[in-house]
Amino acid sequence: MKKFLYIIIACLIAVITFTLLFIKTGESNMTNNKVLVAYFSATGNTKTIAEKLANEIGADLFEIKPAQIYTDDDLNWQNDKSRSSVEMADRNSRPEIASKIDDFAQYKTVFIGFPIWWGREPSIIDTFMESYDFAGKTIIPFATSGSSDIGNSGEIIQSLVPNATVLYGKRFSTSVSDTELKNWAIEQM
Repeated sequence: MKKFLYIIIACLIAVITFTLLFIKTGESNMTNNKVLVAYFSATGNTKTIAEKLANEIGADLFEIKPAQIYTDDDLNWQNDKSRSSVEMADRNSRPEIASKIDDFAQYKTVFIGFPIWWGREPSIIDTFMESYDFAGKTIIPFATSGSSDIGNSGEIIQSLVPNATVLYGKRFSTSVSDTELKNWAIEQM
C-alpha cells in the first residue's frame, strides 16, 4: 500500500511540475508574440485607422512622430521645394523621429501604417524601419490615400529589413469598418 501511495504522490508531483513548466513556457511565448501597430500620420487619417486596428486586435499602439512636425507648407506636394517634396525626391532622406520604443524585441508582428506619398511610404517610415532589429518579425504595411494604392512600399520596406518577412499590405479609406479592418488583420497574422 505504501508503494502505491508513493507512486501516486510521485505522479502528482510530476504532473504539477509539468503543468507549471508548461504555463511558464506558454507565458513566455505569449510575451514574444505581442503585436504592435506603429504609424505615421501627417493629417490624422492614418491615425484613425491605426487606432481602430490596434483596438480591434488588442495590439500596442505607437505613433511615429517626427522630431520636426510637418506644417501645411511642408506637406504641399505641389511645391517642389516643400519639405515633403524634398524628402521624397531623396531616397536617402531619413527624417528624425522624436521618440523610441523601449522594448521592441517583445513584438513578433508589426503593423506599420502610413499615408502614401509620391506612390510609396514616407521617408520617415524608412527611418523607423532602420531604427530597430526586425529580424524574424512579420511586418504588415497598411496605408491611407485618397486614391493611390500601396504601390511598392512593401518591397521598399523589405529591402530595409531583409531578415524580416514583409507582407504586401493594403490601402484603406478612413471609412473602413472596424469589422473589415479586424478581419483583414486576422487573415494577415
